[in-house]
Amino acid sequence: MKKIILIPDSFKGTLSAAEFCHISSDVLKKHFPAAEIISLPLADGGEGTTDCFLTMDGYTKVTATVKNAFMEDITGYYAVKGNTAVMEMAMCASLPSARGRENPATTTTYGVGQLICHAVENGTKKIILGLGGSCTNDAGTGMAAALGVQFFDKDGNSFIPTGETLDKITAFNTENTDILLKDVEITAMCDIDNPLYGKNGAAYIFAPQKGADSEMVAVLDEKLKYIASFTEKQTGNNYYDIKGAGAAGGMGFGVCAFLGGSLKPGVNLILETIGFENQLSDTDLIITGEGRLDSQSLSGKAVIGISRIAQKYNVPVIAVVGSVADDVSPVYTQGVTAVFTTNTQPVPFEIAAASTGRNLEFTVENIRRMIAAIK
Repeated sequence: MKKIILIPDSFKGTLSAAEFCHISSDVLKKHFPAAEIISLPLADGGEGTTDCFLTMDGYTKVTATVKNAFMEDITGYYAVKGNTAVMEMAMCASLPSARGRENPATTTTYGVGQLICHAVENGTKKIILGLGGSCTNDAGTGMAAALGVQFFDKDGNSFIPTGETLDKITAFNTENTDILLKDVEITAMCDIDNPLYGKNGAAYIFAPQKGADSEMVAVLDEKLKYIASFTEKQTGNNYYDIKGAGAAGGMGFGVCAFLGGSLKPGVNLILETIGFENQLSDTDLIITGEGRLDSQSLSGKAVIGISRIAQKYNVPVIAVVGSVADDVSPVYTQGVTAVFTTNTQPVPFEIAAASTGRNLEFTVENIRRMIAAIK
């Protein structure tokens, strides 16, 4: 065993991707001291995405003073390598940061735009933005305003829209933003398919967990429908029903409509950015993982995104997961060689969570024994 790649997603609520790599690497190094073990912790675009990139070679941390979802100053940061910057919208507008005062009608993504602006003004030509875990519902208008988009009300006054004031927009101007972002590529990581509005849209699906009651949800949905219709009338383009438009309170829509950006599945974008495929020609084994493996994993979560690429190079992939649900046998046709679960006993999540680290160590040790026996 000469080269092993550890490339997990997090076990949400129990173990970060970086912790997975640390524990697994320690076990493997004890028994394969000559092996090259590469750790590539992943994230899904939400909280922790930036930190994952900062653990990789070549990425440095850049800080900036920006606004949070309540327009209060905070210190945010992003990861930079060459002319590429990786950041997460949760840095400025995460749901946990709003705990105790959740209100998707009034929170803003303004700070996210400030973070993007800081990176661009410091020479970045490619922005990778993680969408996920937001406390907002402003369709990315706050972000756009921070980047120079001017939104006007019926009296011609410029203002920063929020979820409850989207229908106050009577015109918008992107001229300053177009100049700022000229020759800058903006791509957002998005792993959901929700449109901007409707019963499967940003408000109905996600706003309740952000503090909205049923009445507010209905109102927010109407506001999203308004901005979608108004934007189409002004630009001639329809962005509201593209897959992922409803991500992060409609920020998926905002990235496309106001910044000229695009949306890509998170795992695919991350693997492309870190050059994962380029490292496979001499790799003997890949160990990946995530908290739960189920039928939805086939839609493009970390394990399947990784195994599909590895399959082209005939590299075996072992998936270590917290739990297995449904019939996951189709994963074996997608490049997964074997699946191991870290749960050693049928206990409730709260109990299993407390021993996830120890259980992972036990599982990787058994994988190591299997490899040694085969050799």
